[in-house]
Amino acid sequence: MFIGDLASERRAETLRDAEGPRAPTDEGTRARVLGHVLRLGPVTAAELAHRLDLTPTAVRRHLEWLTDSGDIAPSETAASGTRRGRGRPARHYVVTPAGHRRLDSDSADIATQALRFLARHSGPAAVEEFARERFAALEERYAVAVRQAGDDPRARVDALARELTADGFAATARPVGIDTPLEGVQLCQGHCPMHRVAAEFPQLCDAETQAFARLLGVHVQRLATLSGGEHVCTTFVPSAPESSTRRDSRDHRDSHDHHNHSSTQDERTPR
Repeated sequence: MFIGDLASERRAETLRDAEGPRAPTDEGTRARVLGHVLRLGPVTAAELAHRLDLTPTAVRRHLEWLTDSGDIAPSETAASGTRRGRGRPARHYVVTPAGHRRLDSDSADIATQALRFLARHSGPAAVEEFARERFAALEERYAVAVRQAGDDPRARVDALARELTADGFAATARPVGIDTPLEGVQLCQGHCPMHRVAAEFPQLCDAETQAFARLLGVHVQRLATLSGGEHVCTTFVPSAPESSTRRDSRDHRDSHDHHNHSSTQDERTPR
């Protein structure tokens, strides 16, 4: 078991408890609210009320408590793909860095110290090799579920998101850029048990991104990370393979160039 895997398992249990059957106590319900903000943020009180089968008033009470405790905060931006109606925009909530730290365990500090030792005595290449080996093991576990999802890109990302959530990453998948050349799926990880480690050793994020690309069979693009100070790790997954996207772009460019060349020849031909 790699450093941090035990922390991931414990964190996954915490999130499953937070999102499980309705708890009879305020603390249990508050944990469920926090778990959903972690997984879905930026998210509104209305959406939380709908998903948790609670009244908006009850949800706002828990959101106020979590805001006062510093675990969550209003976000300046809404989730990608969210449409705003008329009137005053709804307030969206995300988990704060302090909230993430409270969800972390001491294993992250131990992992950071271990990687510092490895880098000091064996060099940066050893850290990169460790990161590749760690995510190769995760990749092997996730590959079965992703393969079973079939060839549909959205289904494959959904399957990966479920596997990540089971490991404590609070992942979701959202379609973006529908009916545009940039159509794809946005894979969001609301929590990362090792984000504090990755802040010092970004090789972990790089290895994870490469593992996602291999699992999904497309070139993915990392847009934001918790270790970089964002409220969520965001990865863009194109709906079409990179080769297809490049070919379409090249065909369009060649057609455009041919049209311009023909027009130039026509203009030069004497009449």
